[in-house]
Amino acid sequence: MIKPNHLTPGSRIAIVSLSSGMLGEEYCSHSVEIGTKRMEEFGLVPVFMPNSLKGEEYLNKHPEKRAEDLKQAFFDDSIRGIITAIGGDDTFRLLPYLMEDQEFIHAVQNSPKLFLGFSDTTVNHLMFHRIGLQTFYGQSFLCELAEMENEMLPYSKESFLGCFRGFGAIRPSGVWYEERTDFSRAAVGTARISHKETHGYELLSGSPVFEGELLGGCLESMYDMLESKRYPEEGEICRRYHIFPEREEWAGKIVFLETCEEKPSPKVLQDELKALEEAGVFGAASGIIVGKPQDEQYYGEYKDIYREMFQDRGLPVLYNVNFGHALPRAILPYGARARVDAGRQEILLQ
Repeated sequence: MIKPNHLTPGSRIAIVSLSSGMLGEEYCSHSVEIGTKRMEEFGLVPVFMPNSLKGEEYLNKHPEKRAEDLKQAFFDDSIRGIITAIGGDDTFRLLPYLMEDQEFIHAVQNSPKLFLGFSDTTVNHLMFHRIGLQTFYGQSFLCELAEMENEMLPYSKESFLGCFRGFGAIRPSGVWYEERTDFSRAAVGTARISHKETHGYELLSGSPVFEGELLGGCLESMYDMLESKRYPEEGEICRRYHIFPEREEWAGKIVFLETCEEKPSPKVLQDELKALEEAGVFGAASGIIVGKPQDEQYYGEYKDIYREMFQDRGLPVLYNVNFGHALPRAILPYGARARVDAGRQEILLQ
């Protein structure tokens, strides 16, 4: 797997809107200001790609323009990293414009750049995994860098600094935060509702120590790639370019999974996990790590589902890890070898 260089002070970072175009809406203008200032405080130079701020309607109608921004970021030798604005739900529409462009694929392989995003950006991550580039799952411009508190959330900030120095150990956060209900300019400077973490990492089944390379993403995005219930054409497009990893590619992997802001019901979670199982995700995996559910919605119900599904086969499952849609968020490097130790409450990355 091709590994990009770390970021350094002065690095030019492309901001791309690969799914939702909300970054360009007036109701996000204060978030753009905050995120720009935060990046500059890190010594980074934000570069908003030409179509990234054109708004929801335009980018919904023009997936080729979203793809064009990603291409140009890779073609530009002055760009060192790429951060997605936010997720969405139709990133798959970019695949034909990217995977059929050999110049783009050549640029990815020969001019690797740090790529950071989460949620529906899972599709992009798995696309890059197919091409051979290591990418990073867990944060985005709007969700982390544009956090409306006076400072970036400390745990998330510490993880973001890994983009500069590399990623080592991931341990439980001492607090978790509820999602905001007010993202308006009037809410700038207000603190999130926080709670003391009372669970830590929970081992639901299998050995407390397991190892493997990381591969996974947002469960809803992965399910949509397989079942096409949201967009009928999604499965066919993803299969055309072999985006979802084949059964044998999951062998020996630590599968990381997390649920989105839609907070799927326990029944939906069961359906999603069964679809992944039928696709061969869990058959030869070395273990699973599961992100904390947003707002701890269905916390106990989800836990029961994972335990019931995997404990009889002895597959290790570590639950309540700080990545995904619940705050704060760690960053997980695709393809990194990880050693999970539930007893020591840590995930060591190599």
